[in-house]
Amino acid sequence: MRKSIATVSVSGTLTEKLAAIAAAGFDGVELFENDLLTCPLPPEEVRLRAADLGLSIELYQPFRDFEAMPSPDLRRAERKFRVMERLGAGTLLVCSNVSPQAVDDDELAASHLRLLAERAAEHGIRIAYEALAWGRHVNEYLHAWRIVRLADHPNLGTCLDSFHILSRGSDPIGIEAIPGEKIFFLQLADAPLLAMDVLQWSRHYRCFPGQGTFDLAGLVGHALKAGYEGPLSLEVFNDHFRQADAGRTSRDGMRSLIALEQALRGADHPAEPTGFAFAELAGPVGGVLTALGFTRTGTHPAEPVELWEQGEARLLVDTAAADPSLLAVGLETPDQAAATEHAASLLSPTLEAPDGTRHSFPDAAWRDGFTPSLPAPGDITHIDHVALTQPWHHFDGATLFYRTVLGLRPQESLELPDPYGLLRSKAMSSADGRVRVVLNLAQVGAESMPLQHVALATDDLLATARRLRAEHPELLLPIPGNYYDDLDADPSLRELGVLHDRDEHGEFLHLYTVTVGRVFFEIVQRIGGYRGYGAVNAPVRLAVQHLRWANDLAARHQGASA
Repeated sequence: MRKSIATVSVSGTLTEKLAAIAAAGFDGVELFENDLLTCPLPPEEVRLRAADLGLSIELYQPFRDFEAMPSPDLRRAERKFRVMERLGAGTLLVCSNVSPQAVDDDELAASHLRLLAERAAEHGIRIAYEALAWGRHVNEYLHAWRIVRLADHPNLGTCLDSFHILSRGSDPIGIEAIPGEKIFFLQLADAPLLAMDVLQWSRHYRCFPGQGTFDLAGLVGHALKAGYEGPLSLEVFNDHFRQADAGRTSRDGMRSLIALEQALRGADHPAEPTGFAFAELAGPVGGVLTALGFTRTGTHPAEPVELWEQGEARLLVDTAAADPSLLAVGLETPDQAAATEHAASLLSPTLEAPDGTRHSFPDAAWRDGFTPSLPAPGDITHIDHVALTQPWHHFDGATLFYRTVLGLRPQESLELPDPYGLLRSKAMSSADGRVRVVLNLAQVGAESMPLQHVALATDDLLATARRLRAEHPELLLPIPGNYYDDLDADPSLRELGVLHDRDEHGEFLHLYTVTVGRVFFEIVQRIGGYRGYGAVNAPVRLAVQHLRWANDLAARHQGASA
């Protein structure tokens, strides 16, 4: 299907928006009126600029507060039609009235819309009438359709907007009762479920398909069954998108529509990850890995990269880097070629996540490039999960990347107390839980401490903690005694610095190392069928890390001034 996006969905000037949208592969745009009003180019030049980029102007919007008024403002409408002729835009979006002066009279509304459609027809323009979720009298899509049907004009149809339909909890199956030729336009936006005023929800928190919780594939499926043949168009109002790079946002939008089309075809990820092949670290972390029980089992003959192993946990270390960090993640998959082809189809041929973390689907022989040696036995069995702190403007894009490109399923989004604000967190996992990635967004203070970590699994965390406490106590993150005063658990947890959580499926024991550069390690034990990540304990960990970071920073400043 043809793909379109509203200019209001991306940042920049109109010319910058058009260039970014075209580069992402869109076929057309919804031109938001304010973008035109602030553009120095006359409408004719905007039309030519779009055409040169391969973009059609699918829709001009919005036209507000027209129908069911004491007197319809046709002069205002005529001005819009003349501008649209100069733009080459063939459809005008008319939003249901929100004015206090609007009259609750469907027949009056229909007569006004019919009059508007008659005038539009003289200019070769169609009118797409949309029910706003906060419309004064018309706020349901089937109500808008009834008025369109009552008006009965060939140049008048309806615009269906997924947000306005699904945010009100309306059943989209009614779309199938609307003749496809009368659905003039279909606007798509996802959104997280939020308990707030629908207008504020709409204006600030919409997102691309796959980034929220709405069933957009189901809604689009109803429109296709009705016979809709127009474009799939994104109309997203989002504060972060309006400040982020227009090129990245446009690519995310296109990726979301490609993934939506795949969902409509019933296509699953062709090769969902089945495990972690490795995590790649940078910098001088060999001492920490040795303390944790890892053995350096190989070196690359041509690159400054070492292979460290313990159980089924494999870590690559780029020894040329100076600042310890998490660089990349290798994922096992049953079909490397299919997984790579799928990623390329979703505009991610290099498998680089929005925050810059590299991913790969290495083949079974990837370790053959390392000069081997035998690993020593240890406590660690495998990588449980990796956690990545996202820049504020990449969080939604990261959710989309891991969901669509890598085939991971989003879990519940959490907001956790941080000493300087809130930490927003969302876990992504494979169906069997063998691959888990936690995406964190620090709302405040993230630029000062954007940490990443690798969580390593063990079958006996208390034994591992005793060994580390005896041999490398300096490696363990100290946990405040107040935490244990409030914890109804084994007293040995206090002695060992181990944290505890439980859910309806089981229990969770975990501990943290101190931070080295930008990375730290977590050692975890899942007991029973525990499915979480110890999120209840994150505020404790964050508080200690913030305090240590602040103390280290103060010491460095004091040393520099001495």
